[in-house]
Amino acid sequence: MKIALIQSAPKLNRSNLHDVLRLVHEHKDADVVIFPELALSGYLLQDKLYEDAWKIEELNELSLASNECDIVIGAALWDEGKVYNCALYFSKGHVIHIHRKNHLPTYGMFEEGRYFTAGDEITSFMTPYGEAIMVVCEDVWRAETIAAIAASEAQIVYVLAASPARGFNDEELEIQSQWDALLKTTALLSHNYVVFVNRVGFEDGLGFWGGSRVVSPMGAVETVLPLFESSWTSIELNNSLQKVGRYLAKNF
Repeated sequence: MKIALIQSAPKLNRSNLHDVLRLVHEHKDADVVIFPELALSGYLLQDKLYEDAWKIEELNELSLASNECDIVIGAALWDEGKVYNCALYFSKGHVIHIHRKNHLPTYGMFEEGRYFTAGDEITSFMTPYGEAIMVVCEDVWRAETIAAIAASEAQIVYVLAASPARGFNDEELEIQSQWDALLKTTALLSHNYVVFVNRVGFEDGLGFWGGSRVVSPMGAVETVLPLFESSWTSIELNNSLQKVGRYLAKNF
């Protein structure tokens, strides 16, 4: 299974859809192309959210593009009069799953709870490449989320993020090391590949650090994208590693 990680810098308007369609076409040799949280919307929309949030029928071009390859992407999405921070999975011309972000940070620099409605489920779903699960950023910072992932039948975990940079020091970015620990824990406890795609760019002085990566079922980081730069890469996943991890967990 070949995946493409797209570490993009979304704008605070709907022109992101055009950029996404171009990037999907450029990476159509991959089986699945993955974008960050709110890649179709931008992050700090605030009151503009209600103008720029998408209705699912407005994303038909993405459905059509998914005939070339599967697409995982984040968007602000209207549903029954409410707006959710969503991860969407497109495949073979259809939306086959929507995850609504469960945990909306509303502290410090974050105001998501003021604008979005929270989801209340984390469920796996079948794709052409096996069972998958999607979560969005703050979701992973909850023990119950990692427990739900580990208890699921998922074979791959997609983590979409818009994580701002913070905790600068001489040696490393503290938020990067914290995320690394969370992603490795999720991979080891669920025996799954964990695909983390974080955005870059700046919005109203808030900088997003990128560092998108793939963590193997054995907890090894197989690839990392640069900090603070728009970038992309493709990688082949070794499904036998998942089988080894699950065998060891069951028998030792």
